[in-house]
Amino acid sequence: MESSTDGRRTAHLDNGVVQVLLTDLYQITMCYAYWKAGKRNEQSVFDLFFRKNPFGGEFTIFAGLEQCLALLEQFKFSASDIEYLRGILPAGTDPEFFAYLKDLDAKDVTLCAVPEGSVVFPRVPLLRIHGPLPVVQLLETTLLTLVNFASLVATNATRFRLAAGPDAQLMEFGLRRAQGPDGGLSASKYCYVGGFDFTSNVLAGKQFGIPVVGTHAHAFVSSFRTLPEVKGRSLAPLKPPKVSVGTRTQGEASHTGGDFLSLVESFRDEVCRHLHVVADETNDGELAAFTAYALAFPTAFLALIDTYDVLRSGLPNFVCVALALGVLGYLPRGLRLDSGDLAYQSKEVRRELELLSAAFSVPWLAKVTIVASNDINEDTLISLNAQGHAIDSFGVGTHLVTCQKQPALGCVFKLVELNNKPCMKLSQEVAKVTIPGCKLAYRLYGSDDCPLLDLMTRSEEPAPSVGQRVLCRHPFQESRRAYVSPSRVEQLHKMYWKNGQVCQDLPSLEEVRQFSFKGISELRSDHKRPLNPTPYKVSVSDSLYHFTHELWLEYAPIGELS
Repeated sequence: MESSTDGRRTAHLDNGVVQVLLTDLYQITMCYAYWKAGKRNEQSVFDLFFRKNPFGGEFTIFAGLEQCLALLEQFKFSASDIEYLRGILPAGTDPEFFAYLKDLDAKDVTLCAVPEGSVVFPRVPLLRIHGPLPVVQLLETTLLTLVNFASLVATNATRFRLAAGPDAQLMEFGLRRAQGPDGGLSASKYCYVGGFDFTSNVLAGKQFGIPVVGTHAHAFVSSFRTLPEVKGRSLAPLKPPKVSVGTRTQGEASHTGGDFLSLVESFRDEVCRHLHVVADETNDGELAAFTAYALAFPTAFLALIDTYDVLRSGLPNFVCVALALGVLGYLPRGLRLDSGDLAYQSKEVRRELELLSAAFSVPWLAKVTIVASNDINEDTLISLNAQGHAIDSFGVGTHLVTCQKQPALGCVFKLVELNNKPCMKLSQEVAKVTIPGCKLAYRLYGSDDCPLLDLMTRSEEPAPSVGQRVLCRHPFQESRRAYVSPSRVEQLHKMYWKNGQVCQDLPSLEEVRQFSFKGISELRSDHKRPLNPTPYKVSVSDSLYHFTHELWLEYAPIGELS
């Protein structure tokens, strides 16, 4: 995000690949056919929405709005774009069409949207776009690709946050498993919106200001075989010290001649005795790796302890290094588990850390962070909570950024009005029937200040009022209706683009994240539960219901039997 000359935040594209030609060919061919048919100035209204919440849930987080606005700001065909289109369109294409494309921009388009980070539901338009029919048609594919994945991965991240609980730290580790660098960068950004605290993606940290984390892999541990491989063993005491180790002082550490490795080794027999482990069975290479890493990062030491054996090698070696750091006043950060039975191992590790904390009179050792990774998904988090565990922080990659549970959200882009006349798509599948016309949407709240339902109305209808009873109907099922007297009414859409410019002060990524948290916190818990959540109601006004069904009968052909 950038600032304009008046200090307001403006939109900018995260990725240079997003441009006017990032579209499907049939958008170009329809644009030409519209132009050829004399429809270039016809005024259209399109809705961008989805039909079903993802992951078997009952909510979705809307994301990607800033990128949609950035697209509108840069919507322009370059000379090279037009030359390319000359080469792929049929030879008989009217040359005047390319002159038309050359002058095309988004200044005559208006865009209304729900705020980014909003909790949203099926059929309610996320974006409502007004403008010349050929221009808005050209925007379809690009807008869909900017909203679909962003909203899907933000929703997935929110579900992981709900499954992990509010106190766990969540780290996104998905770049290496994402669908290419574009998917990886977008996933890091929108996982942060959805509730993750950190990313391993350095570029995402630089570009979006997301806190980054990372320590070392198994390769680092495996690269050491013997203790003499540790070089540059001197480590100066931290002043002032953050911690201490029982009765040992920084002065006593000088007995090792300033050799940090010797200080580490001085704890080995005693640690192993308390853990009932034979010191010779712990892996020297692993201890060397941990020591080398601590020398490099004494204020941020976190070790991966499952390269060989968690309880008989990794944990004792970690504790030896942690205690040596403590003698010098440094506070170790923690350890990571990346394989095996995470619930059992985390509880055993915590139990033994507490035992050693008491044995060495170091309270901080019992509280070091336990991080878990290893192909974690939403169900894993739910299972771990059911079993009981001692994990403080989760590193999640593949299942998060690839959204393996559901690979696409399924947003669609439908024409609902042309030249002030409603348009409607019919289908034998009722779910694919569109709700016609330009619509407004409201969120109605109950006496507990939780959302009751979302209500769509015709644009000319008065807004629902607090305390005033309003009839809310299912869009297609006649018997499903109820009167609602809302305690609070929230209009969902704002105008974001008009007269060729962004017309709202755009929030920062952190503000979008906090807005998303607020929306989720207001939603009733039964709508958020992972198994069989209560459906959230999306209704239409009585006027819109009758308008839709009258138009349906008008458009639907009458069959004839003989």
